[in-house]
Amino acid sequence: MRLLVVEDENLLAQQIKEQLQQQQFSVDVAMDGDDGWFKLSEYPYDLAIIDIGLPKMDGLTLIRKARQKALKTPIIVLTARGSWQEKVEGLDAGADDYLTKPFHTEELLARCNALIRRAAGQPEPTLSAGPIALNSRTQQVWLNEDEISLTAYEYKVLEYFMMNPNKVISKTELTEHIYDQDFDLDSNVIEVFVLRLRKKLDPDGENKPIETLRGRGYRFTLNVA
Repeated sequence: MRLLVVEDENLLAQQIKEQLQQQQFSVDVAMDGDDGWFKLSEYPYDLAIIDIGLPKMDGLTLIRKARQKALKTPIIVLTARGSWQEKVEGLDAGADDYLTKPFHTEELLARCNALIRRAAGQPEPTLSAGPIALNSRTQQVWLNEDEISLTAYEYKVLEYFMMNPNKVISKTELTEHIYDQDFDLDSNVIEVFVLRLRKKLDPDGENKPIETLRGRGYRFTLNVA
């Protein structure tokens, strides 16, 4: 999953980025509202974390602008401690949730995961599809109740597939959602990840959970509950 952090305090922005990357998120950072709007309108983020007190364009204006342009990216607004007015204004502007600074990493991660699941129509942290189960909170994956080992990017690909079951997903879309802005998008490694996932998730070739649609991309064929 690819996230955007819009925060003008460089130290805090980098701390948030590192904490999210440790949880296998791909993260882009914008240091002001103008750059935040450019990135938010240009790239397909799964969630944005936006501070209210930004230079060039404040966070409330940025959120309103995003909603006016019908961008449906889930948004968490960062507010000052004790400022209930900022919380109300942020939610009224179109934010989906708020977090008061300073905050604990665990709370930030929990709110990010909950919003991403809600946006995908999957409110529970554990997703099940046939013999496959994935817990987005602990980032564990099981096949027939036996835990299997996935690399960080294999997990990201599988999570995106299971968040979007039966949807045709192009290699470009998949790449944009699992890598951050600095990654070279001209890459065929997606094919390698999909091949590895097929071997790990369907060693006997019975379920065929990932379908290749020539010239279009992939589709996760199992129903997810």
